[in-house]
Amino acid sequence: MTQVVVTIFHPEPAADAGPLVRAVATARAELAEQHRAGFLAAGASSADVVAGPPDGRTFGQRVRSIVAGLPARAGLVVLGSGAVPCITVPERRAFVAAAAGPSRGALTNNRFSADIVAVARARETLAGRPDLVDLADLAADNALPRWLAEVAGVTVGDLWRRWRLGIDIDGPLDLLLLGGPWASHLETRDRMLAEGRLKAIRIVAADPRAELLVAGRTSATTLGWLERSTAARTRVLVEERGLRTSVEGQRAPASVLGLLLERDGPGSLGTHLARLADAALIDSRVLLAHRLGADEAAWPSAEDRFAVDLLLAERVVDPWLRELTTAAVDSPIPVVLGGHTLVGPGLRLAVRPDRPRRRDRT
Repeated sequence: MTQVVVTIFHPEPAADAGPLVRAVATARAELAEQHRAGFLAAGASSADVVAGPPDGRTFGQRVRSIVAGLPARAGLVVLGSGAVPCITVPERRAFVAAAAGPSRGALTNNRFSADIVAVARARETLAGRPDLVDLADLAADNALPRWLAEVAGVTVGDLWRRWRLGIDIDGPLDLLLLGGPWASHLETRDRMLAEGRLKAIRIVAADPRAELLVAGRTSATTLGWLERSTAARTRVLVEERGLRTSVEGQRAPASVLGLLLERDGPGSLGTHLARLADAALIDSRVLLAHRLGADEAAWPSAEDRFAVDLLLAERVVDPWLRELTTAAVDSPIPVVLGGHTLVGPGLRLAVRPDRPRRRDRT
């Protein structure tokens, strides 16, 4: 039987990490253990959580070190500790089966922005092309399917139509969207304002006289669902899809909303949004990329970004982000700021709280 190795990367918080970063890390560690047990039950030969504090190594370097120790025909499944919290037992089995395949191939949740990737015969070259031992120094897992297809010549299948597999835990707002025990990782006082704004968003989404604005890395599929499943009119600004998989030489990130804030200042956010809609869901990472570039190393700290997600303006250190968050809090319409999950697959959870919130089914 082909050996299938599952590796779950879990970055531990730095020693000086703030409380929000630690809360998210605790939730991700819990999910990592669920993944470990779940993939073993789904037929994997082994499953390990590789944890450690930040050490400067890239995702590519980490994968190469794992692959170097694999038997020649072994399959590999790699994912981050915050990935696919809504995965089902049949989906786990599908990834294990893909990794155990008889010939070189791969399966991912989304080939354009991967969170989990299964690779059959990870150390086997295809027509003289590189295998995973030669993986480039990719900064994150999102670009792995593209490298497999374009550099290694591997056929990559994906499950992009399964919106639940696009949800991951990148920040505290994702815990609120998942709800239930996941949200309990956050202090009640820290989540109250964001929870209240999400309730207000849902009221607007159910009102046929209202208009809902979504701005950021959303998709035509999500837009189609939104128009079918909510009563409100929809206004959408689709910007910077593929932000995390951009390569050197591509156009620098830019945003229409970012241009307005560049001209009028971050404090103008609420005024602009109120001109456009009755409620708004905004991908704040696109605004940061517009202002500071795609490299997250140049952005304000994760603790700052997480405080923005919960609308905790008084805890944001960066002046520009604090002013932006204050503007969202003081806006005449309900505004929620977040990342890709908020305006992408998690939009269903943001506007329809009755959507499923799976923890694990082993």
